[in-house]
Amino acid sequence: MEKTTEPIPSPKKADYYDDSSYNYRDYWDGREYENAAEKMAINRLLSGKRFHRAVDIGGGYGRLTILLKNYADKVTLAEPSRQQLELAQKALKDYPDIDSRQMQADCLDFADGSVDLVAMIRVMHHLPDPTAELAEIARILSKDGYAVIEAANYSHARNRLRHLVRHKKMPVHPVDIRSEDNKRGDEIPFVNHNPRTVIKQLSHAGLKVERILSVSNLRSSGIKKLMPKRVMLAIEGLLQPTLAHGYFGPSVFFLVRKDT
Repeated sequence: MEKTTEPIPSPKKADYYDDSSYNYRDYWDGREYENAAEKMAINRLLSGKRFHRAVDIGGGYGRLTILLKNYADKVTLAEPSRQQLELAQKALKDYPDIDSRQMQADCLDFADGSVDLVAMIRVMHHLPDPTAELAEIARILSKDGYAVIEAANYSHARNRLRHLVRHKKMPVHPVDIRSEDNKRGDEIPFVNHNPRTVIKQLSHAGLKVERILSVSNLRSSGIKKLMPKRVMLAIEGLLQPTLAHGYFGPSVFFLVRKDT
């Protein structure tokens, strides 16, 4: 059954990540390859750069926030979920200079042009319409600042093959990937995006793409069973730039700046 491309509700809430039965840290058990691949992508995009102030938007318990310390003097974790912020207190206990604040991605409590580096990873998959969030990033970003924005990619290689076999065009709008049982009106959306559409949305927000990477290119339970992680990551390092403009992998990282 084709997944819907109809308008998807986008509630302004973090209930999914505040559920006491759900622990986002546990989600990463068994996803060490994906975690390392994302860190590899960020390091690649930010290599040689240094910033004064960085913000990790929707950074959960701080999984990638610590990494930003390698590139910025001051780092803030901006997270809407109270439970994630409580987990972050433990994860970031050895980093007292990292500030943690509760806020929504479409209403960031930072002055115009006051942030030099923004990271927004694994947030777009909750945003059927990221217009407000991208506008906020453009607003707070300094003239010479950078943003690293990740989008879950519906146009990855396997999906393109499936659509080709079925003689169907790839959708340009976000695709709801929730199961039918989970499609409730008040539940947080989970969508995959068309990278070409994301680039247009970034441009509309006043953000230009400087670099693209294809990430988690070997994401497969079968490959994980057969191939050691270090080998997967060695191959991943080669594939990220090589397959970037073909949008091969399930995740796409964009390095963007203000379009001045």
